[in-house]
Amino acid sequence: MKIFLAGHRGMVGGAIFRKLEARGIDEIITRTSSELDLCDQAAVREFMQSEKPDAVVLAAARVGGIMANNTYPADFIYDNLLIQTNVIGQAHAAGVQKLLFLGSSCIYPRDVEQPMAESALLTGVLEPTNEPYAIAKIAGIKLCESFNRQHGRDYRSVMPTNLYGPGDNFHPEKSHVLPAMIRRFHEAKLSGLKSVVIWGTGKPLREFLHVDDMAEASLFVMDLPNDIYERETKEMLSHINVGYGTDISIRELAELVREVVGFEGDIEFDDSKPDGTPRKLMNSERLHRLGWKASTALREGIESTYSWYQDHIDDFRSK
Repeated sequence: MKIFLAGHRGMVGGAIFRKLEARGIDEIITRTSSELDLCDQAAVREFMQSEKPDAVVLAAARVGGIMANNTYPADFIYDNLLIQTNVIGQAHAAGVQKLLFLGSSCIYPRDVEQPMAESALLTGVLEPTNEPYAIAKIAGIKLCESFNRQHGRDYRSVMPTNLYGPGDNFHPEKSHVLPAMIRRFHEAKLSGLKSVVIWGTGKPLREFLHVDDMAEASLFVMDLPNDIYERETKEMLSHINVGYGTDISIRELAELVREVVGFEGDIEFDDSKPDGTPRKLMNSERLHRLGWKASTALREGIESTYSWYQDHIDDFRSK
């Protein structure tokens, strides 16, 4: 089996790489961004035609939290559309029959019924703070669906909830909420600060899934026999949600991270900053019916992630 894993240096791609290695996959093809610019169609075409992988896992993307999405909306929609179009389109052109696309829970409408089911896609207005990124991810799903319909490809999509774990981005401006909290509380502890400020009111509810669980779920979906996958994705609902199953408020999350990190100061919430979507909980019943559930408890996952951050803290000091 020859698999091209796009985005192997990212948090999710790195976790999938570890899982593939543990499986003893014969050949895992990887390229860094300096070796292969996925935004360059000609370069991707040449690569696909040369390597002819048996399967592709598309875990590469431009990602970030509320601040990054608000600040760089053009980058988020433009780069992700290019990456997806080039990789999916050129995989097809090279005769690749099997592909897995990794999306995001932000594809669902802002005020969608909770928990969010796959059928909620395109039924309402998106959350404004990450709409460009969400539109790009929706386009990725529809690209996979369209190649399946027109050309009989087996291109599948998984939509994860909020992810965290080893390899996460701890940049103070571009990270997601959980790694941002870990860094902020850690630095506040070292500096002896009396309080840490968190964006928003603390009321929004979020679901968090450890990246190792996401990697397992991704390969589980990729391995599903065609008849079972097609049965579960009937009526063109080609994507499958991947969630933990329960959510937590941002306030409760901050208190949990503060406890794990050992920061003894106060938590302040800046309600002049946006909260984002009020609640984001995935309906993962389809995946559960198929036999997969997450296994890493949130506190356990935060503890291991904080330990990893401490081991790699020198990598983040200048970022």
